[in-house]
Amino acid sequence: MDILLIVGGFVGLILGGELLVRGAVAVAQRFGVSPLVIGLTLVGFGTSMPELVTSVQAALAGAPGIAVGNVVGSNIANILLILGLTALLRPLAVSRHSFPRDAAVLCAVTALGAVLFLNGTLGRGAGLVFLVALACFLIFTLKTGSAEDAGAEVPEVGIPQSLPLSLLFLVGGLIITIVAARFLVMGAVSLAATLGMSEAAIGLTVVAVGTSLPELVTSVIAARRGQSDIALGNIIGSNIFNILGILGVTALVMPLEIPASIVAFDLWIMIAATAALVGFGWTRWSINRVEGGILLAAYIFYVGFLLSQIG
Repeated sequence: MDILLIVGGFVGLILGGELLVRGAVAVAQRFGVSPLVIGLTLVGFGTSMPELVTSVQAALAGAPGIAVGNVVGSNIANILLILGLTALLRPLAVSRHSFPRDAAVLCAVTALGAVLFLNGTLGRGAGLVFLVALACFLIFTLKTGSAEDAGAEVPEVGIPQSLPLSLLFLVGGLIITIVAARFLVMGAVSLAATLGMSEAAIGLTVVAVGTSLPELVTSVIAARRGQSDIALGNIIGSNIFNILGILGVTALVMPLEIPASIVAFDLWIMIAATAALVGFGWTRWSINRVEGGILLAAYIFYVGFLLSQIG
């Protein structure tokens, strides 16, 4: 039953997130919103909707380990698993225009998250700080950005043409996402108890990978089309939003206790993964297959270590 809840939750999150993004894009297009704004906000951050709804649901359900582990685990998986796999499929060219700026923002955001994590709690004040920082990042990017800064490709097919159908996609997608996240959290909490794993470990692995599936699909498709800027921008934008947006909203809704195991170990893995992304991207303005293999191998070792701690 736990597995069915988790699998059903993942399927619902993907379906609901897709409907939500397509409906929101259609509504925005009808009101003349620019492709850059749509790409950066609705599509780029729309792929993080599963993480957002799941973390809020977990916090409300009294499972802060899943809420925080989901964000930290997703950021680790985005870089080590998704970027590693994407670079293995096709080496990624790094934009000399946007990467230095976006990498600097990602490092600053990761450092801010680390400092607040070391406090042991994320209160509503910290959540407000995160959301203000996110608003500043969005405003800065919209004022200085170009089409490549969207971080994700605006869908060209499957967009509803009528306003009523667009609103149906938007509202229906949101409802499906919320219900699916509830199923996922219920299954994950029960599975953790059954396997003797901590909620944080489940959040860092099963939940994090499952909620990162939209980023995986977006990045792999973009890489196969030769759109390296979209693949890399999707990952960087998602990691920034995971910390500022998801933890910001979640902490405002329900202050979070940071599990000691995450502060002691997983937080530093997230920092190391971020440093590896920046280092690989800056050295030759590309991320090649060897570097992708290193990232993927690191993720396998990381998950293996977490699984070895069961019991």
